[in-house]
Amino acid sequence: MRILVIGSGGREHALVWRLARDADRHKLFATPGNPGIAQLATLTPVGDGSPQTLLAVAESIDADLTVVGPEAPLVAGVVDVFRAAGRRIVGPTAASAQLEGSKIFAKQFFQRAGIPTAQFVSAESPEQARQALDRFDYPVVIKADGLAAGKGVVIAQDRATAESAISGLGGRMVIEEFLTGEEVSFIALTDGRSVVPLAPAQDHKTVFDADTGPNTGGMGAYCDSRILTKAQTDLILDTIIRPTVAATQFTGFLYAGLMMTASGPKILEYNVRLGDPETQPILHRLKCDLAPVLLAAATGELGGITLDWNSGPSVCVVMASGGYPGKFDTGLPISGIDKAEATGATVFHAGTKLGARGLETAGGRVLGVTAAGVDLAEAILRAYSAVGTIHFDGMHYRRDIGAKGLRRYNNRVGMGT
Repeated sequence: MRILVIGSGGREHALVWRLARDADRHKLFATPGNPGIAQLATLTPVGDGSPQTLLAVAESIDADLTVVGPEAPLVAGVVDVFRAAGRRIVGPTAASAQLEGSKIFAKQFFQRAGIPTAQFVSAESPEQARQALDRFDYPVVIKADGLAAGKGVVIAQDRATAESAISGLGGRMVIEEFLTGEEVSFIALTDGRSVVPLAPAQDHKTVFDADTGPNTGGMGAYCDSRILTKAQTDLILDTIIRPTVAATQFTGFLYAGLMMTASGPKILEYNVRLGDPETQPILHRLKCDLAPVLLAAATGELGGITLDWNSGPSVCVVMASGGYPGKFDTGLPISGIDKAEATGATVFHAGTKLGARGLETAGGRVLGVTAAGVDLAEAILRAYSAVGTIHFDGMHYRRDIGAKGLRRYNNRVGMGT
């Protein structure tokens, strides 16, 4: 098949990397891609990134299938445009993409559909948001309504911090009760009827160790079959995922950010695409070919399909630019990737470019260093051993990716109830 992947980050590099490992030799394209993707696929210019421009790219290469990585094209209606032109594509319509495009829309949907979630108040203005604070205890969660690249959420420990966050976010927002438990990234692929769950993962959102500091797009993740028991997986599918698909006819990747509370799983938010950095360790563990599954999703034929997984966990450590998630420099030379991959790790490019000095930094999250092991401890060790061979000025990364899993598995299997 001729397959086009839309996007330029670590998630898209992981998609292309896994497609390149299929038994069939696909012709792979990416727009706009990155230097890591360029080693596996033909890069094509993206133009202004509009749905019509992306359709023109797919038509220019006569793509048999297109897979959308980031959320912005989905919210903009790229799937609607492709389907109107008779092009196969994996992703939700613009209407369904509002589950990520608007936190208020999503929370109101959860309420209507009876999907378990945190208590909330939607606010049309900062003034309404400040008034809503009187209805909550602390800590309290404040979420910007629209797309925010994973950085539009603030957990405020007191009133002063909450009011500062409201002023900083501005516009429409959601004020939400703080849920206690452990977060899980649960992603399923659906064709609007059938649902195929991916292996569960756990993201690490805050910038510093021990879950401290501001939220980021994700500083690392691990994928391990023990994160959820079968009973927990079935409960999530029955109470959250399948009711959503039935109510919306959602197609593509539906990513539920969950809190496993003492009373069961509750949804924090939906993303309408694969997670980043969760995709890196998830696809690193995938054992079966990916393209036939994606094609089945695009053509309404997912029924009966299951996925095969390698038994060992995978871990992804994000290496970020100095200052991220705040201001950071770009154009800094990167060295040591070859040494990292010589250890057996896979280095996914996220924010890189080719410059005058070779491979250089080009974003906040620069690389996703990913490794597998026979168990979680070995996967963590291998990932960090590879990280230790890479250098760029100002780089920083969390040193505790997967540590929560190690502590949990020393005591019990799964999380929550």
